[in-house]
Amino acid sequence: MLHKNRVKNRTHMTSFQVIIISFFCLILVGSLLLMLPISSRQRCVTSFPDAMFTAVSATCVTGLVVKDTATYWSLFGQAVILMLIQIGGMGVITVGLTIIRASGRKIGLWQRSTMQESISAPQVGGIVKLTGFILKTSLIIEMIGAALLAPVFCNDLGIAKGLWYSVFHSISAFCNAGFDLFGIKEPFSSLTFYHSNIYLNIIIMLLIITGGIGFLVWGDIGTHKHRIRRYSLQSKVVLMTSAVLIVLPALYFFFFEYDHGTIHDRTIHSLFQSVTTRTAGFNTTDLAAMDESGTAIMVILMLIGGSPGSTAGGMKTATFAVLFLSAITVFSRRNDVQCFKRRISDETVRSAGAVLFMYLVLFFTSGVIISRVEDLPLLTCLFETSSAIGTVGLSLGITSGLSAVSRVILMILMFFGRVGGLTLIYAALPSADSQNSRLPLEKISVG
Repeated sequence: MLHKNRVKNRTHMTSFQVIIISFFCLILVGSLLLMLPISSRQRCVTSFPDAMFTAVSATCVTGLVVKDTATYWSLFGQAVILMLIQIGGMGVITVGLTIIRASGRKIGLWQRSTMQESISAPQVGGIVKLTGFILKTSLIIEMIGAALLAPVFCNDLGIAKGLWYSVFHSISAFCNAGFDLFGIKEPFSSLTFYHSNIYLNIIIMLLIITGGIGFLVWGDIGTHKHRIRRYSLQSKVVLMTSAVLIVLPALYFFFFEYDHGTIHDRTIHSLFQSVTTRTAGFNTTDLAAMDESGTAIMVILMLIGGSPGSTAGGMKTATFAVLFLSAITVFSRRNDVQCFKRRISDETVRSAGAVLFMYLVLFFTSGVIISRVEDLPLLTCLFETSSAIGTVGLSLGITSGLSAVSRVILMILMFFGRVGGLTLIYAALPSADSQNSRLPLEKISVG
């Protein structure tokens, strides 16, 4: 039995390492393609640091940029960025296994295990079928999104350009990437020119939410439809937490940030800002004009991020929910963490605590370093680091002017946020499960 456990541990370790190496390879290929003269509008060779930053941001579906996507990159360069967003959003392993399956080759247990780790699936069984479901559903939703966006963009930009913009922004929104092509109106302007277009705002928000709730939740919804009681515990937690994290921040933005203008504008601005802040990176209003309290709330939302096994990054909604429930358990002096009349395992609670610790340490330490290196306000730098580690892509406008050191820090944070902190730790450190001896148990007072 011990031998079998060791083999299993080595298999899982290899799975984590494959996930990381796959992302590295995709980033490297993307960087080299973006360096080609054909990738820029001026037909010049893009420096490797700029190309790599863009490739990391696209692969990690973040949206932070040092070159305006619309005005600097050519159609070929934009297509490369879109390819990186698509593969990075659905997952390198998902796309790879789909190609293997399409070629007629069998998918072994090792590949299934890697896929399980990649999308945070609870079990290996049915993973191949789930992979096909993810790919088909993603493409269908993106096609529907593009079709719904086409009337707006084709009317403003013409048919050919409008269709390209529809496809690009549908994929970018669904994959929670935040890349946009509206620098043609004003550099780094995102969707500010459509801040009052309720139709476009709703379509973009729906794409963001759909991509951010997670592939496993789609599976539950597709299988059980409206029978919510049959959903898995994770799906219930994700849906409830996502709803709360959309509604409560929207109410704050409505009453305290967007307290001027018509009810129509205030409502759509508040909802859009609440949805996009946790995962996507689009913006319809000037973020620099927000109060410090509003900026701080956005920092927290970006750290939480989307849901497990989704196109989004961050600590994840499930992690936030488990930590909240754990605190409630301590306050009520219960022994077990419970949710929907189900007990949450101690291992899950410990993992959630570890993830929170890693994110807080990395986000804050990186913000302090960038603040010192660039001589910028700490809150501004913390906003940028939370955006990077949460793979959100919102910016207060400082990213393009940062030094090489600060850009490297942001790239590390983006990679960490997309691949996942526990994946990196498990890939780097050996498992201790095979140790027979256990240390004496001692009690430590906390609080």
